[in-house]
Amino acid sequence: MDHDPSDRAPMGATLDEPRAIALSLAGRVVLVTGAGSGIGRAIALACAEAGADLGVSYHANQSGAEATAAAVRALGRRAELLPADVTTSADIDKLAQALQARFERVDVWINNAGADVLTGPTRDLDWGAKLERLLATDLRGTVLASWAAVEVMRAQPGGGTILNMAWDHVVGGATSGQYSEIFSAAKGGVYSFSRALARRVAPHIRVNVLGPGWIETTWGAGLDATRKDAIAEAIPLKRWGTPADVAYAAVFLVSDLAHYITGQMLAVNGGAVI
Repeated sequence: MDHDPSDRAPMGATLDEPRAIALSLAGRVVLVTGAGSGIGRAIALACAEAGADLGVSYHANQSGAEATAAAVRALGRRAELLPADVTTSADIDKLAQALQARFERVDVWINNAGADVLTGPTRDLDWGAKLERLLATDLRGTVLASWAAVEVMRAQPGGGTILNMAWDHVVGGATSGQYSEIFSAAKGGVYSFSRALARRVAPHIRVNVLGPGWIETTWGAGLDATRKDAIAEAIPLKRWGTPADVAYAAVFLVSDLAHYITGQMLAVNGGAVI
């Protein structure tokens, strides 16, 4: 693989200094967890469109991950399937080892994997059990995986970038019942953790957060049309977001164009929380 880890935007550069900088991930290796569907799949494909090779990580959705990998390869990029249960420390360690073995490095680690407690068999769990799932996957999994990413990136030239997934409402509060409360508990933890981690690992590693709002994914399929229309009407941009909206924001944050941004959350929500 042709890759020059020193090929980065110069630190402290100004617009008066000539240099080549673009929204490109050419030559980079990107890992995306939970890449088999929805936002994770969109992020993987957007990174491939920007020139990256992909580690496509999944837990239960193997067929979805295989479809994502096939789509990445169709774009002319390399894709490696990497199974991992992010709630298990041993699996996270194996994931980091597999990345190093197959790619020799990882430039971008995106912790997208999250627990679905609204659709499928988990929707009938009580609120306490749903909370435990969210904390185990979204919060603990993100913390452990981020620590693993730091160890890999510290040992390689050029450092790297970590991107975690929170929720736009963690900074403004939400009032839609117990789901908002337990989701805020998990995603608020991700937001706070990421900001603290960003301070510890700078300047060689950047850590940022995406805060999606109302995004068209499978969990919203159960909402009736009236409810969905009311939500869209309340959003300043008057529509639900798409996985692609989140994905292109992710590409920006992990690219050289964002090389002076760390410890921040970018809300992708059409202005729903301002």
